[in-house]
Amino acid sequence: MWNLPKSAALLLTGGAVIVHSQAQCPDFTDFASAAQGSASLGPLGLPYMRPSPACRTFNSSVVERVIGDMTSRMKDPDLARLFENTFPNTLDTTIKYFNQTENLAFIITGAKPVYRAQWLRDTANQLHVYQSLLKEDRQLQALWKAVLHNEARYITAYPYCGAFQPPPESGLPPSVNDYALDVTVNPPVDNQTVFECKYEIDSLCGFLKLSRTYYLNTNDSSFADVDWYTAISQIFRVMDEQSQGTYTEDFHVVSYYNWTGTAGSLSPPVPNGGNGEPKAYTGMVGTSHRPSDDLSTFAFLIPANAMLSVEMTYLASMLDSINVTSPLSSSARQWSSKIQQGIAAHGIVNGGYAYETNGLGAVYLMDDANVPSLLALPYLGFLDKSDVTYVATRQRLLSRQNPYYAAGQTFLGIGGPHVGNLDNVWPMSLVSGIFGTDDDAEIITMVDAILQNTGGLGLIHESVNIFNQSDYSRPWFAWANSYFAEMILDIAERKPWLIFNSSEPYIVGSGGAM
Repeated sequence: MWNLPKSAALLLTGGAVIVHSQAQCPDFTDFASAAQGSASLGPLGLPYMRPSPACRTFNSSVVERVIGDMTSRMKDPDLARLFENTFPNTLDTTIKYFNQTENLAFIITGAKPVYRAQWLRDTANQLHVYQSLLKEDRQLQALWKAVLHNEARYITAYPYCGAFQPPPESGLPPSVNDYALDVTVNPPVDNQTVFECKYEIDSLCGFLKLSRTYYLNTNDSSFADVDWYTAISQIFRVMDEQSQGTYTEDFHVVSYYNWTGTAGSLSPPVPNGGNGEPKAYTGMVGTSHRPSDDLSTFAFLIPANAMLSVEMTYLASMLDSINVTSPLSSSARQWSSKIQQGIAAHGIVNGGYAYETNGLGAVYLMDDANVPSLLALPYLGFLDKSDVTYVATRQRLLSRQNPYYAAGQTFLGIGGPHVGNLDNVWPMSLVSGIFGTDDDAEIITMVDAILQNTGGLGLIHESVNIFNQSDYSRPWFAWANSYFAEMILDIAERKPWLIFNSSEPYIVGSGGAM
């Protein structure tokens, strides 16, 4: 059991303030590295891996109800345990600070020591699994809204950055990021606010996704304050700057952002003086880094642009619904259309989607497990899973034609260069694969592959060795846990017979009271 002293968690009237130092609670990285509670009744005997209630960073009776509803219906006790561990993991372990009065929240992504920061991308993906519960849980609404407000402040000040330190109001100290040392970023950043300033366009997409899912599920537009609109304007500025070609007509280099590193830097520098490989204007938006935090080979990352196009459409509709008289709505629609046209013109090769292009004829045919990915295009809402181009792309991605696909004796899937081991693939890629198919047999095979490869720990890891499930990275990876649970909830709604004892679907958020 974890014992939490009174000083480690402060809860004021109505849950207004929560500060978690977890001084007496084991670090969850350590906790997640060994089996803890009682074993499930299936052949895998997966352990119960939730912290004790006193050590959980956010409690929701609605979340507990969903866990009970789901696990009571599931026919595989091991899969039920995996859902029970993963679905609440973000709320159980990553809400480092929440002040409802100040409307601020700080959400970490998990693991130590480099992940004691709030990533815009991770936070959106960690919370997304709870979107359907917002109508029923006012505290969850308040938390989500506080996250949006904090991120709006971050983006307003540093729109090119993707990971941030705790807000000063929290009293939490900033962390030292070894991977940001000996790195020069232009425009300059304050490392007391910014944890890392790799420019990843999908990070800004994460903020847009977090905004629209909140609004669509609550019909509450109060989050759209001055700070939020300023952040949206900053996003449009970045899009405008990073859609431009590398050279002016007289071959002056266009440079609004660059990242350079010295010989001692742990993070490789962006080539060409921090400006990346040359690119042409395509209508798409360039990026220097991928969702994995790795360097892009070519600036126009197709899946990230697909996500951006989707979120621009949602943004326009949301602004119209809020009845805002603003040019932002029409700009968002124009951007969505331009990006789609750019993808169609430059991102399709031999009947399938490329991962990256420079708009000058060069493309990279691959996929990375991190979302947004090509495999996840249906999940992102960019196209239907039956789309002909997607089907052709998917066949290529789940084969040797994808340099980061691998299949071993115990596991298979898509990896990427991030962990530095080609034998390791990411369970996240199989989750994306499940979202991208209606084939029952394929879904069952992928779910079982994930279930069989948790290292006996009942949590979803960053990557797993295809020959040895005990060789994995990141025992605590909240995004992967949320993504897996989101997929299980999706199956419960669209193909319940695959995981339930009956064919009756379970739809989250269809009942209950606040």
